[in-house]
Amino acid sequence: MSDLKICIIGAGVLSSRRIYPYIGVAGARLMGICDLDVEKAERNSQRYGGKVYQEFEKMLSEQKPDGVMICIGPEAHAKLSSQILKMGYPVYTEKPPAASPDEAFLVSQIAKETGLLCTTAFKKRYTNAASRAKQWLEKFPEADRFSISIDYCSGPYTNDSPRQSFLLDFAIHVIDLTQYLFGDVESVFAFVKGLDAYAVSLRFANGAVGSLNLNDGRSWDIPTEEIELTLKGGNFMTIHNSSVWKITENHKTTEWREPPTFISAGDSGRDTGHLTEIEDFFNAIKEKRTTRSNIYESYKSLVLYDAIRFSAETGTVVHPKYRSQV
Repeated sequence: MSDLKICIIGAGVLSSRRIYPYIGVAGARLMGICDLDVEKAERNSQRYGGKVYQEFEKMLSEQKPDGVMICIGPEAHAKLSSQILKMGYPVYTEKPPAASPDEAFLVSQIAKETGLLCTTAFKKRYTNAASRAKQWLEKFPEADRFSISIDYCSGPYTNDSPRQSFLLDFAIHVIDLTQYLFGDVESVFAFVKGLDAYAVSLRFANGAVGSLNLNDGRSWDIPTEEIELTLKGGNFMTIHNSSVWKITENHKTTEWREPPTFISAGDSGRDTGHLTEIEDFFNAIKEKRTTRSNIYESYKSLVLYDAIRFSAETGTVVHPKYRSQV
């Protein structure tokens, strides 16, 4: 099959740094760029190709792409992805897929009804470290999982809108990663300091427990991400900043990975997951399959996010409820 034809909606700072450069690398041609700010679209068109549009309907009508990438604010993800699915195109959206679990679930229903792929850019599922951790965990019975702990923090957030919400914009990455690695959560309790710091306790459906330390009091320039996975019998894995890990089995170190070069700003598309998630979307279109971050999986991550938010607000234990697709 020849290179996919891709159209993209949005030409902001983040997508220009982390999405556009990888489209060609991942095996597709950028055919159209839509943004209300024509100057931004023209800038990216000059850099990466693609015809400039201000109306996405016109862009899709003219270009008839194989897939559409949505790179705008989270408030519009659900509405726009639903429209595009109904128009007959597979969709990739930046995270989160919606501003609420209910909105995400409705999108998942539309994806199922249309038979089209809708995937979310939850990059943490696609890092080298997460991929290795998932593979390693599958060596053991699920009942052997004891605990997962994650320390994941950022620089300051204003917390005055969905796209400036620390919990929804930043922490959502490891909220999603937690269930990807350890399974569905059945109980949540969160202590909180304002909207800036969360200490979250988790119990999983498989009996394992977990803890998340999330806050926006650190730095954008110096990454701080630590993950500990502990299983029965002296088996554990430590992950540092999505790229360095150590695996211990039966009390003996069996694997140590430390890349010779790591850029704090996250310039490796596989250690950060950006390139790999885009490749998965493109390959899934070609192979007519789903992805590891499809919209239903993303919906479940928003259910967990909402449980953390509600527990923090009410001081109560919350039991997430995941709706089944019909």
